[in-house]
Amino acid sequence: MSQRRAIQEIKARLSLVDVVRRYVELKRNGARWVAPCPFHQETKPSFSVNEEEGFFYCFGCHASGDLFDFYGRINGLDFRETLEALAEETGVVLDGYDDGPATAARRQGLSEKQQMLRLHDLAANHFASNLGGSAGEECRDYMRRRGLSEEIARSFGLGWSLRDWQSLTDVFRRAGFAPELGVKAALLSQNGRGRIYDRFRGRFMFPIRSLSGRVVAFGGRIIANEEDEAKYINSSDSPLYKKGEHLYGLYQARRAIAAGAPAMLTEGYMDVVTLHQFGYTGAVGVLGTALTPEQVKRLSGFTSTVELMFDGDRAGRKAALRSAEMLLVRGLRCRVVLFPEGEDIDSLLRGQGQEVFESLRASAPEGLAFCIRTLRDMAPRDAVDWARTFLKQVEQPELVSGYASALANGLGLAETELREQAVNARRLSSRPASVAQVSPVSRPRQTCDRELMTFAVRYPHALPRLRDLGAHLCLSAPWSRRLWEKLEKTPPEDVFHLLDEREKTFWVRCRTGNVPPLDNEEGEFAALRSMLDRMQLAGQKASVTAALRQGAGTGDFEMDLEYLRALQETLERTHGKQH
Repeated sequence: MSQRRAIQEIKARLSLVDVVRRYVELKRNGARWVAPCPFHQETKPSFSVNEEEGFFYCFGCHASGDLFDFYGRINGLDFRETLEALAEETGVVLDGYDDGPATAARRQGLSEKQQMLRLHDLAANHFASNLGGSAGEECRDYMRRRGLSEEIARSFGLGWSLRDWQSLTDVFRRAGFAPELGVKAALLSQNGRGRIYDRFRGRFMFPIRSLSGRVVAFGGRIIANEEDEAKYINSSDSPLYKKGEHLYGLYQARRAIAAGAPAMLTEGYMDVVTLHQFGYTGAVGVLGTALTPEQVKRLSGFTSTVELMFDGDRAGRKAALRSAEMLLVRGLRCRVVLFPEGEDIDSLLRGQGQEVFESLRASAPEGLAFCIRTLRDMAPRDAVDWARTFLKQVEQPELVSGYASALANGLGLAETELREQAVNARRLSSRPASVAQVSPVSRPRQTCDRELMTFAVRYPHALPRLRDLGAHLCLSAPWSRRLWEKLEKTPPEDVFHLLDEREKTFWVRCRTGNVPPLDNEEGEFAALRSMLDRMQLAGQKASVTAALRQGAGTGDFEMDLEYLRALQETLERTHGKQH
């Protein structure tokens, strides 16, 4: 089945309204459904779903799109992951939906990926079974000492890897899978002599799930003081798993966060599990690495506010500064909770109690205030360099001014100079190489582009009528020409999934929300035709006037007279159009 057909089949079987209802409480408002937006913090119902058109739009944060955009954004999935998840849910078969010369190779890759997912399911079941069996008694004893309940173990699928070298390898063999595939999936290891053995042995196991719920990797913790063993070992990168893209516990936390639970970002597996057991069901972990832009992007699909939780030592403060910086430049708000030296989440909650933990949360500084406080302890030059680099990275220009003011006041810098440096740096980084040759587009031309493309999006089947009017020749902005080209080359029912994020937002705005109903195509077309006539007459007038000025004084009386006649005709036509 082709990708186009698969998308159509999924939409025919699954309603956008039904999917959105899983995450927010929708209420009917005329022809639309409304709710507080699940993608940013608010209480007003600015989030709107147009059931007939199959699009959603938020008037607050401007999130928009169709069924695939919503599901992918709320679950932090890319388009392919979204397509696979919804196809599985609706029973749509995707085998061979990729077209083109590399189809066979892609099918083979997909088949191997499915086999690796099956290996991870087998491994997760094996580890969970070990934990519940006689061989798991030492791990269950460790869980009791750490205060972990059986309920939390089931919720996260916790397990135990036996100390044997071939335990999981034998499970794969009995299931008919070659051990070499287990090595490729990062579940088994192979030494220099070619011997294959279990990667995880004698460890408390933490399955790592994708946002679609599939186990894609593991983390393993030793439970005894074994000097020769690393405290944690993790799955290495594989065709299923890139550790810089995932967050531990996000699958379990995603719905709680979307429903308003505080998103807490921690460093370790045990931190996440402990927080969930104490009722903080929005806790996630960074999987043993420094926070990455991909993880920030994934988390931002669920919340706009994050609580960072780090140790209070030098390393913890450094990690907190970097993490706060990454969240702030993306436009997220954050608070920074630092634990007293020698304490962590587990020791604090179990040793000193939840009241002490809540007191730390309540007194936690806002992210930028924490950054400023940390910068004051740095060399002045390093602090200034950090501030300049930070402002250059801010993704939303409207945030720069406020950030610059706070940094200038907090560090004793010249605010005007700091802001100007940031603006100039952003302008240079975004300036095209040929900017000197690009003339500014006048506001009327920008308005013309927007009017034409609004009609084209609202009535894509009418594109040939617009072309007959010469509308495509009047487009001056790169964005409008790109969108016109996509509309012209793609059937209306398929074009939406070829649009970039801004184009999708424009599309949804034109067709849904507070816009006129799509029942006045002829009236809107007549208004466009009048606008184009006026523009063409204005262009003719400008051309004739320019030519007359250029030819004035040359002594060619007949030519001057011809230009004057043309100018008079143009003015008469313009006057007629205006009346």
